[in-house]
This record gives sequence, structure tokens and C-alpha cells, in this order.
Amino acid sequence: MLVELSPFWTIVINIFAWLVLHLSVAYIIHKIPFSYFTKERKWDSPFKWERNGQKYETLGIRKWKTILPDGGDFYRGGFAKKTLEKDSAEYLAQFLAETRRAELTHWLSMPPALLFFIWNPVWIGNIMIVYAILFNLPFIFIQRYNRFRLIRILTLKYKSLERKRRRGVG
Repeated sequence: MLVELSPFWTIVINIFAWLVLHLSVAYIIHKIPFSYFTKERKWDSPFKWERNGQKYETLGIRKWKTILPDGGDFYRGGFAKKTLEKDSAEYLAQFLAETRRAELTHWLSMPPALLFFIWNPVWIGNIMIVYAILFNLPFIFIQRYNRFRLIRILTLKYKSLERKRRRGVG
């Protein structure tokens, strides 16, 4: 610990620091061009255990994902992901890309927890690391769960559109 503060100021600074860190990371990721998120990256590929979504179902994700807040549209031009608003291929593809943006935001919101060791005793710094993980993992799980479902839906939609195109419909 480099700086020693009273318990009151430690709590105030910790709360304020987390607020600033979360909002800053979200803003920086929000500024990355949309095109970056349209392609699958190594960090967002499904693990074998994720492919059918069963592990997420076991965690009861359908029950609790709707009660967590969605900050996707916090900044101007953001994208809300609380509910599906349309079923067009374009909208679903945008939603899919935005799940990548949200997931990256939450992954990158965890490492700054190490900064809390500067003004906190080690035991509080460890609590901040646990907080960072416990706060962000549910949101990461939601984005990954939704993304893999969207990929399945989009695959079916593109196949259907291709069949219609071949038949000369639409």
C-alpha cells in the first residue's frame, strides 16, 4: 500500500474509482469502430463446453439475465441488448457484434482491480479483485450465451434467405 487513508475515505475513493474505471473502459470500447466487432476473434470463440448453451442453462441464466442492467445504450449511439427488437438479419448481425463489444468491455473492466492495491491494504485489494470478477462474469456469460444463440438463429435465417433467393422469392 503506497497511500494510507482513513476507512471513510478508502470507501469513498474505492466507490468513485470503480465508477470512473467502469465508465472509462466502457467509453473506450464504445469508441472502437463497429467493424472490429463484426468478425469472430480468438477471445470470443466458443469453448467446447459452451457450444450448446447447456452449461449456461444449468446456471439458470434465463432467469437472472433479464434482471441485470444493460448499459449498452448508456453512451450516444450505443446499442441496447436487453431484448430483441427486430428479427431482420441485419439487426441480428448488429446485435451479435454488440455482444462482442459488451463482452470485451467486461473483460477489460477486471484488470484495473490491481490499481486498488495502491491505496488499499492487501486484504481490501484482494476483495476488489473478487468484486471485479464477480461483477463482470455474469455479464460476460450473458453476452456469450446470447451470441451463440444469435449465431444459430442467423445461420438458419441466412440459409432460409438463400433458399428463397434460389427459388426467386423475395
